[in-house]
Amino acid sequence: MAVALITGASAGIGAEFAEQLAQRGYDLVLVARSPDKLQAIADTVSQQRHVKATVIVQDLTTPDAAAKVMAQLEQQQLQPDLLVNNAGFGTYGEFADGELSTYLNMIQLNTMVLVDLTYRCLQSMKQRQTGSILNIASTAAFQPIPYFAVYAATKTFVLSFSEALWFECKPHNIKVLGVCPGPTETQFFKTAEFPDSLGESVGQNYTSPQAVVSDALQALDKGQSNVVTGGLTNQLLVNAGRFLPREALTGAVGRMFKTQ
Repeated sequence: MAVALITGASAGIGAEFAEQLAQRGYDLVLVARSPDKLQAIADTVSQQRHVKATVIVQDLTTPDAAAKVMAQLEQQQLQPDLLVNNAGFGTYGEFADGELSTYLNMIQLNTMVLVDLTYRCLQSMKQRQTGSILNIASTAAFQPIPYFAVYAATKTFVLSFSEALWFECKPHNIKVLGVCPGPTETQFFKTAEFPDSLGESVGQNYTSPQAVVSDALQALDKGQSNVVTGGLTNQLLVNAGRFLPREALTGAVGRMFKTQ
């Protein structure tokens, strides 16, 4: 039975990946900080989809998080055939007014643990000459976003990293996909403390987690290097930067995200 390792699996897009991959017959390894939520998802998919679901409770903002996750997999003799790097978060506000520790945790979670897990999983995938890696970036990856500066920068990293690995890994029969969701019906904006006025305007273009995951898995099946989910609106947004000078683009986005 193929095994899928999913980070940030306790809610939102991660939980939906658990559901849809279980439908495809994958055994699951679910990673997040919330033991009760993880166990509830594991119990549900196990009962409904008749797959094995293993729970690993781990705070991925710690520097040695990936090593701890992989050590638990080794103890249970599990090798991921599909890695879904989904865990991540953002915070709204002027960079200089935020907490440095929050930004460093964001960089650790959104990029460093993603690279660490990807590297470790690729070792066995290359030996077996098969596997898939799916990294959650964002439509924020396509332009700088004032008041969301660190988050957007981390997602630019994720997309560029994923596309480069897509090419490197093709000779080894390993698929790599960067997924770029737009606004999605999750707790992301509440956790990021988005102002209500911005949340309402963004919310007009929400996509469901089910649609995001379905689009992502279809793109992975096709061997694409990236996919922008959420339909025509998001396609227009991510391509706008091709036709504007960088300063003009950043200014336009900054005015959109500024609340005063």
